[in-house]
Amino acid sequence: QVQVVESGGGSVQPGGSLRLSCAASGSIDNIVAMSWYRQAPGKERTFLALIQGDGKTGYNGSVKGRFTISMNLDKDTVYLQMDNLKPEDTAVYYCNARDKRVNYYWGQGTQVTVSS
Repeated sequence: QVQVVESGGGSVQPGGSLRLSCAASGSIDNIVAMSWYRQAPGKERTFLALIQGDGKTGYNGSVKGRFTISMNLDKDTVYLQMDNLKPEDTAVYYCNARDKRVNYYWGQGTQVTVSS
């Protein structure tokens, strides 16, 4: 009932910035929260940030202060502003939407590469 699509990934130098977008479609009125995760090669998918319908946010402590999650007024698009990027931030970044029935919907991911 819900589809999400990530965009905005690419290559950036260490210390640079990147802004990811996640667009939701379908039964978006049922969405109660959206989150960002990432997965590097050989590692498990890791939670990064969450935003609720009331605007309240939560972060993984490892990225708090560098990454910022936000949502548009229609509550169908979330963003992840990433600043002071490091090589260890290189990963596939995924968006997740959670609905009122605690169903989870994942996007296809967008690649972020941080290197000189």
